[in-house]
Amino acid sequence: MSSNAAVLYERIQNDPGHTKALFRQALQDPQGALKAICDLGHSMGLPVTLDEVKAHLASLDDDDTKQWVVKARGGL
Repeated sequence: MSSNAAVLYERIQNDPGHTKALFRQALQDPQGALKAICDLGHSMGLPVTLDEVKAHLASLDDDDTKQWVVKARGGL
């Protein structure tokens, strides 16, 4: 399932609506944002666990992701 996290992250990243909504949620409720990512994955047929999402985000090395992770640090 770990490859699902990469595919899911790419889909979210390519959808400005999802990206903005998840970023806003991460600012207010980091754990809720991670759960929303998992829920989105299940609805897209890309099931992921919280640990898989966390591991994938930690493995990325781009400025946008780093900014998101810093803002959502409480949930990671």
